[in-house]
Amino acid sequence: MIAPPFARCLCLLRGGGDLGTGVAWRLAKVGFPVVVVELPKPLTVRRAVSLSSAVTDGEVEVEGLRGVRADTGRAMAEALLAGAVPVMTGVDVADIDPVVVIDARLAKRNIDTTIMDADLVVALGPGFTAGVDCHAVIETQRGHRLGRALWSGAAAPNTGTPGVVGGRGAERVLRSPSAGIVRWSVEIGSRVVAGQVLGHVDGQSISAPFAGVVRGLILDGSAVATGLKIGDVDPRLDVACDEISDKALAVGGGVLEVVTGWWAGRPEVR
Repeated sequence: MIAPPFARCLCLLRGGGDLGTGVAWRLAKVGFPVVVVELPKPLTVRRAVSLSSAVTDGEVEVEGLRGVRADTGRAMAEALLAGAVPVMTGVDVADIDPVVVIDARLAKRNIDTTIMDADLVVALGPGFTAGVDCHAVIETQRGHRLGRALWSGAAAPNTGTPGVVGGRGAERVLRSPSAGIVRWSVEIGSRVVAGQVLGHVDGQSISAPFAGVVRGLILDGSAVATGLKIGDVDPRLDVACDEISDKALAVGGGVLEVVTGWWAGRPEVR
């Protein structure tokens, strides 16, 4: 039996949010084995399209890609053999020894990733310099450079303002008005009107900034800090909350370009 061309190229994704899931989907679709490492309590907002949801739900499926919580090395191996993406917590890169590491945490800064973490290290967005912190950086800012692979230099700096979608920018994002436990009265996919109360944090209400669709909500019952992004509303009433976004697919395409090109150039693969 001939092994698939990418079967030996294990890719580890640090972060399984919506952009990380777009990357995982692109890689898995062409045969790369993918492992996701997440926080024990993920802060993901777009949970309907994020593999990180497997941490709390045990299993999740995003456009045919199945994510399974794996708490041991054996469980990770079994998930990979089944064609699923194991989602793990409390492990280090060294515990898994991947060929490729992709920092998809979108922290807008380098937390702890180094160019020595794997044979190939890729990072998403600002906070990294190709050739210093990692081998390649993928542009995540909306615009004509979205998804481009950079082998030198850095991605566009963080503007602190979300890209404009449907004529709405920063107001799309719901932020916690205080520290406390978040409780929602709506669900992802709900249609809302301007001013509608969506939930509360520590007794303070969170209202819809305009009419639209609730595209993302942090997990109900999560402990949040003041100002933390906890949800978002999309002005486009036809948006599909259960499909990977155009942005995530573009970024995933950039990663796929980097990984496949690098892998094909290895002497042992030729």
